[in-house]
Amino acid sequence: MSAGAITRSIWVLSLVSLFTDMASDMLYPVMPAYLRSIGFSVAFIGLLEGIAEAAAGLSKGYFGYWSDMSGKRLPFVRLGYTLSALSKPLMAAMTFPLWIFLVRTLDRLGKGMRTGARDAILADASTDGNRGKVFGFHRSMDTVGAALGPALALIWLYFRPGDYIPLFFIAFLPGIISVLLLFTLKEQNNLAPQGKTITFSDSMRWLKTATPAYRTLLWGLLLFASINSAEIFLLLRAKDLGMSDAGVVGLYIFFNLIFALLAYPLGRLSDTMGMKRIFLLGLALFAITYLGMALLSSTTAIIALFFVYGGFAAATDGLAKAWISKVCGPREKAVGLGTFAGLQSLSLLLASVWAGLLWDIAGPMTVFLLTAGLSIPVGLYFLLKVKEIDPTEKP
Repeated sequence: MSAGAITRSIWVLSLVSLFTDMASDMLYPVMPAYLRSIGFSVAFIGLLEGIAEAAAGLSKGYFGYWSDMSGKRLPFVRLGYTLSALSKPLMAAMTFPLWIFLVRTLDRLGKGMRTGARDAILADASTDGNRGKVFGFHRSMDTVGAALGPALALIWLYFRPGDYIPLFFIAFLPGIISVLLLFTLKEQNNLAPQGKTITFSDSMRWLKTATPAYRTLLWGLLLFASINSAEIFLLLRAKDLGMSDAGVVGLYIFFNLIFALLAYPLGRLSDTMGMKRIFLLGLALFAITYLGMALLSSTTAIIALFFVYGGFAAATDGLAKAWISKVCGPREKAVGLGTFAGLQSLSLLLASVWAGLLWDIAGPMTVFLLTAGLSIPVGLYFLLKVKEIDPTEKP
């Protein structure tokens, strides 16, 4: 494969992510309102999301390790996306709390099952000279879906306000398209199966045997994730500063569009300039966003800051996976990527918990100023501890 090639398998996986994110993010703006309409309290919604995200996070490394040991990728990817697609209509089928818990957990378990194996396919389909470009392209396509989904939901609710249930069935359509696309791919992994029973503890113990380069990079990325709270806090801040509900949804769509537009070119740039430099650029944009959200209040400033935030996401999200894949051996790609994704999701959950508590205790300005300040030691860690990876360097 040439250093500049975006192969058919990369295209298919990117389209799969686009349609899946379209389905998931179509429901993102309406999920809290829907759950409250069927009797869920805010605390119960928080518990639901916490358990669901924990299920996804804890399972990513396990299924990644299983994929590496079995020598197979596609079965995990196909089943994972199928579970997520089926969860959409099932969420609206019944309203019993236990049923909602099971279905939401099923959706996140599907994500945990597919993540490591899918990212390993992307890593195997790329070269050391274009890995940032490949992961950036995939993340860009994924984020296009994340912009289209809320836009479609916004149009639906404009004409049918409060009519949430049909959206869950509409969201099933792009979900099932993504599953069908996966059956156009063939298994290309050449790893021989190890023929051993995989346990959860096996996947957890793997981290102790990972390379020093992997662990150093992992701890840095998790340190950053622990201060990177959910986008919902930025949206809440925009709402508090006077933006309408439609304006807030529009900001979320705008952020995803900027993310999608910049992820691919910044991924390409990381292949020539080095991943560390682009990541540090993203970290600087993150700090600017949070500092600005604390100090500025005009609508124009908020829109500009969401543009900057889109640049931050484009410079760090796909690049982190590409960077991790560079320090994993051939037999460790799925477990390495899955372990990172799992621990990252748990760290992001922790970040959102402490940010929410601090918001209630000390107010939003404290949250944003502290987050911007904490980005400084994170940047110092990467400058002093994490080795730059040359574009031509092999793992």
